[in-house]
Amino acid sequence: MPVAAETGTPLSRWSCPELAREVVARAIAGSISASTVRRWLADDALKSWQYQSWIFIRDPDFRAGAARVMDLYARTWQGTPLHDNEYVISADEKTSVQACCRCHSTLAPGQARAIRVNHEYERGGA
Repeated sequence: MPVAAETGTPLSRWSCPELAREVVARAIAGSISASTVRRWLADDALKSWQYQSWIFIRDPDFRAGAARVMDLYARTWQGTPLHDNEYVISADEKTSVQACCRCHSTLAPGQARAIRVNHEYERGGA
């Protein structure tokens, strides 16, 4: 559906009723329901109604560390595939539960804008 691309507005900022109205307004279809648009998007694995989140990466070595983890998820270590009898075990020490405060406020959804949630937080102690 080229409607969203032609406006320059990302698909995630459109609601299904807005897309349906735009399709009819542009005479792409005589009529179309928001539920039909929703079904098409669901079949296409596009979830425009879900919220958007972001993380600001400040660690200059993040890419190298993340690459090692992603390689292990792909069952590869230092460029060599793991054998069938080799396993990856992931463990995380949780000595206490931390009280966390988000660094940035959640932005409420608006017309043609999904809710925005930032996952960066400050630890407030146990």
